[in-house]
Amino acid sequence: MVTPFDDKLDLDYHRAKELAVRLIEQGNDSLVISGTTGESPTLTKDEKKALFRGIRETLPASAKVIAGTGSNDTRATIELSKAAADCGADGLLLVSPYYNKPTQDMQRRHFLEVAEATTLPIMLYNIPGRTAVEIFPETLAKLAEHPRIVAVKQSLPDLDPVSDLAARLADKPGSMFIYSGDDSHTLSIMSTGGCGVVSVAGHLVGPQMRAMIEAFESGQVQEACRIHLQIFPLIKGIFSTTNPVLVKAGLQMVGFPVGGVRPPLYSASEAEEAALRPLLAGLGLL
Repeated sequence: MVTPFDDKLDLDYHRAKELAVRLIEQGNDSLVISGTTGESPTLTKDEKKALFRGIRETLPASAKVIAGTGSNDTRATIELSKAAADCGADGLLLVSPYYNKPTQDMQRRHFLEVAEATTLPIMLYNIPGRTAVEIFPETLAKLAEHPRIVAVKQSLPDLDPVSDLAARLADKPGSMFIYSGDDSHTLSIMSTGGCGVVSVAGHLVGPQMRAMIEAFESGQVQEACRIHLQIFPLIKGIFSTTNPVLVKAGLQMVGFPVGGVRPPLYSASEAEEAALRPLLAGLGLL
């Protein structure tokens, strides 16, 4: 979920609660709060905790709140993860430590330390394009043995590691659920054993994303492919610059403004908005 800001780029708690309700009503099962799309690097700890608590109190129990608490500091990650649990969060999203480039064994030990320090289920976030380190399939398979490490969000340029992990887990059903971390890869990842997507485009085409996943799960592969191809131009369009700049611009265009982005990100240019508008119009969203 994006994080709404007011005109001064202060956190807009009221709008955040409204957006959370809107997203669930439009077909999203659960929400990740303070993830990459939520601009977690520029949110304070107090803002994050207020979001965790406020959105959990706003949504029905069936809609889970997954708190983005990962960082490149193990102790800080544990501290925020414990705070998220106290705020009522249902699960955690833990990104691989960025910048300090831990080895595979160091990443494994980092995640296990956090898992041992909390009672919440954990989704790992594998996005080497942002972290400079990948969590390899063999490391993920080892981490899947921990009872609280239950899922992984895969944001990879090459999908072979997704298949590699699925093959390693084939005789351990339910030990680790695989989610796409890129909207454009959802259908491909589901074809190799994935179960869904942690979506950005779900802010704008939530019903279509849900329909695509349900069609695939029911064996209607051609229908799933049709929906994928229908929404694919918009998915690529909103990632033509740094996320979440254009998904926030898109929400403004469809009549649900959530404010701008905090520096070092800056709002969309006129040219970027002009390119996005026909993609929304083509799906009947304007």
